[in-house]
Amino acid sequence: MTPSRRMALQYVLLFGANGVSLPFAGLWFRAQGFSGAEIGVLLAAPMLARLFTGPAIAVWADGFRRRRSPIAILGLILGLGYAGAGLTEGVWLQGLLWFVAATAMAGLIPLSDVLSLQVARRHGFDFAWPRGCGSAAFVAANVLMGAILTRGSADWVIVWIAVAGALVALTAATLLPSDPVTEGPRIAGRERLAGLARLTVDPVFMTAVLAIGTVQATHGFYYGFSAIAWKAQGISETMTGLLWAMSVVVEIAFMWWIEPWRKRRGIGPGVILTLGGVAAVIRWTALAFSPPLWMLWPLQALHALTFAATYLAGVQIIEKLAPPGGHTAAQTLNSVMAAGILIGLATLAAGPLYDRVGVLGYLAMTGLAAIGLLLQWRLRRVAAV
Repeated sequence: MTPSRRMALQYVLLFGANGVSLPFAGLWFRAQGFSGAEIGVLLAAPMLARLFTGPAIAVWADGFRRRRSPIAILGLILGLGYAGAGLTEGVWLQGLLWFVAATAMAGLIPLSDVLSLQVARRHGFDFAWPRGCGSAAFVAANVLMGAILTRGSADWVIVWIAVAGALVALTAATLLPSDPVTEGPRIAGRERLAGLARLTVDPVFMTAVLAIGTVQATHGFYYGFSAIAWKAQGISETMTGLLWAMSVVVEIAFMWWIEPWRKRRGIGPGVILTLGGVAAVIRWTALAFSPPLWMLWPLQALHALTFAATYLAGVQIIEKLAPPGGHTAAQTLNSVMAAGILIGLATLAAGPLYDRVGVLGYLAMTGLAAIGLLLQWRLRRVAAV
């Protein structure tokens, strides 16, 4: 199996789990009897904790000889944590186990990205191809789980992601490329921490991280409550799965076709990041007014910009701004903010917002997207991105 296909398999398993967890975690928690506020806290807690767990995982992971080793360990933790959450009862115990598993899943994404970028440079393939395969798995998981939930219990959500975690661990340990963390001698833990600290006080780097993270964080309300809101609107779980699938189909199209076209045209990632922010303002404003089903399809198509464009542009900007030897730390900090702190705060606010004002809570995401656009404007003034 070629290195690009091995990385593609990693993303397929990882985002096959994400494709069930993101849209249907709220429904599973609701089936456990939890309120909207409790669901918001349970979903947000691992994101907010990434301020500490993200850097800790980055420093820990760079202490291994091979990049695939910490990926395999985190996959095992992911599988065991979600299995434990499904086998226990009570908001505290289930919340703790969910926290552990979700933290492991979140840590897998930047570690997989760093390995994939490294392997792509060495073997000459486009990073967007294996990442797009992950998005395809996300679509398949969306649709299949939506169909399962129309006939079966919400417990299938936890079973699916627990099994996927075990497969991530097995695949990482046996099939992922065995690229080293560094070509030279391993860097001591104190030096890795110092490099991480230097990035946090770099104003250009942190402006980039915040510009990327604010737009990504606008998905917090959507991830936590779109399935619940659409069900209340009379839209079935099957249709919810198809709507999510639509969003990821356009995401794949962006990664496999539009992104290579962008590179050939020499369009910088900064331009793409700005387009993502503009699309977020449009998308969340429209969803705040419970549009009919026919209008949801084009709004879901904007996911190609609000997520895929923002994600790819962000990875490339951070790769460009990262110092030599600091790519794991840089990508992890980006992930900590975009898929951790900022989206965690947005998700934490989403629970009470949904309980109080329903889908009008999407307007808070519109405001966050506007802040992201201001930060992007500032970034393009201080860095050639």
